[in-house]
Amino acid sequence: MPNSEQRICQNCQKDFVIEPDDFDFYNKIKVPTPSFCPECRWTRNMLWRNERSLYKRRCDAPGHNEEIISMFSPMVPARVYDIKYWWSDNWDSLAFGRNYDFSKSFFEQFKQFFSEVPHPSLMNSNSVNSDYCNRVQSMKNCYLCFGASFAEETLYSTWLDFVKDCVDNFWSTKNELCYEATLCRESYNLKFSAFCHQCLNSAFLWDCRGCSDCFGCVGLRNKSYYIFNKPYSKEDYLRKIKEYDLGSFENVQRIIKQFQEFRLAYPYQRARIFYSNKASGDNLNHAKNVLYSFDAMGEGLEDSKYVFTSFGSPVKDSHSTSLVGFSSSLVYDSLSVLNANTVLFSVELWTGHNVQYVVNCHNCNNCFACIGLRSKQYCILNKQYSKEEYLALVPRIIEHMNTMPYTDKKGRVYKYGEFFPSELSPFCYNETIAQEYFPLSKEQAMKQGYTWRDPEPRNYQIDIKSADLPDNIKDVPDDIIGKVIECANNLPAKISERNLGGCTEAFKIIPQELQFYRRMNLPLPRLCPNCRHYQRLKQRNPLKLWTRQCMKPGCPNTFETSYAPDRPEIVYCEQCYLKEVV
Repeated sequence: MPNSEQRICQNCQKDFVIEPDDFDFYNKIKVPTPSFCPECRWTRNMLWRNERSLYKRRCDAPGHNEEIISMFSPMVPARVYDIKYWWSDNWDSLAFGRNYDFSKSFFEQFKQFFSEVPHPSLMNSNSVNSDYCNRVQSMKNCYLCFGASFAEETLYSTWLDFVKDCVDNFWSTKNELCYEATLCRESYNLKFSAFCHQCLNSAFLWDCRGCSDCFGCVGLRNKSYYIFNKPYSKEDYLRKIKEYDLGSFENVQRIIKQFQEFRLAYPYQRARIFYSNKASGDNLNHAKNVLYSFDAMGEGLEDSKYVFTSFGSPVKDSHSTSLVGFSSSLVYDSLSVLNANTVLFSVELWTGHNVQYVVNCHNCNNCFACIGLRSKQYCILNKQYSKEEYLALVPRIIEHMNTMPYTDKKGRVYKYGEFFPSELSPFCYNETIAQEYFPLSKEQAMKQGYTWRDPEPRNYQIDIKSADLPDNIKDVPDDIIGKVIECANNLPAKISERNLGGCTEAFKIIPQELQFYRRMNLPLPRLCPNCRHYQRLKQRNPLKLWTRQCMKPGCPNTFETSYAPDRPEIVYCEQCYLKEVV
């Protein structure tokens, strides 16, 4: 077994270590060792996932010229079809097939190939009245939802499934009537809460489970009628809650500040890892033999490393990949892989086996460097081959990738075994989830060789400034619907938040939304949906681990945690934390 080896990342120039178990994995899937560190590999993957930046452009399908909603900017040199046409049988992806050209580098050919093969305007399937949603399936009456499935009557939410009547949620599963909920599951009528499980009729909870009728509480288990971790009788609780009046924006802001200060007085568990064995990272459920991974929210993640977000049935034996789920295995350096195994350097593969360098292919096996294929096998650059021809040609292409590598504008060299160069992505850095998890300023992104998209001048005619909105929802008139409201971040003092969060400068209230606020007795928001999304992201920790000592006096335990040493939270090891929760 090889010893650990220290390398220098050719992207960030920082040291990283390849461990013996890493070598075992690379040998198993027959790929060379990476030249990018794990964090840069994640970033490079994420540059291919635009969720929230939507544009209007013309449909490129034959006989079409209508304006469509698209995740591809009109400036992107790509052939984009409307969703229904792309999924139909009216065109043949094999018609765009071509021979491999050994006089050009692989990635140079793929860049040209990508611009010519049709792409769907959005990833949105089996949905009803949910046109402004992306990376979704089976949605009904939803608006501006992203990375979601099986949701109804839900607005402005990201990464959710099986939810109903929710607004402004992030990482939500099996919730109903929830507002501003982050990483909450199986909850009902929950507001302004994070990291909660099976809670109902509550607000301002943090890391609570099995709680009902609680307010402003931290770390409670199976409690009812608590306010700021103090027990009340049912009658006193109901009387006290009325005094808070969450219909007032001023009251809500005051409580948010009070709750933030209150929860810092309580210890935090070093990581949210549940029902797991030999696991490091954060937000892991049912993980086994898992290292440096985050957000395993499904039925299990096993024998894996550097995985960001797994879901559904168990994911096994995968490495350096993001958004993988539903019985997938042997997935490496890829993004958005479902129900597949032996998948290398690929984007958006739903069901398949033994594929490399494919983009948006479904139910495909034994394919290399293909785009937009469905139910195909033994294809290269969308050209059909016999099994024997395919098996003979792929090794030649791999050898060619090594003898004629691609070099990007920053001098980074891409041979076989590297994911697609960032400059091949059709999306700019600040259009993708890379900006959400590894945020950069425009200057930082450009310096690192990434592209950046400046927002087009909007020149909105503002009808009402956010500061002039009625304080209480009971005072909001019906004619607020459709008015252009200036985002509170669209101010000189908020320029950094506006730039990093993709502020849209203004927003409108839609009828379904106003109905929800009135039903839930909640004030109108003062921020645009994008700024609200970035506010929720701040509640989760970064995809990074530090080694720290337990802060419980007298405890010698050390551990890995996503809480940086300079943060204000009191961080305990698991044993000490479990003694504190009640």
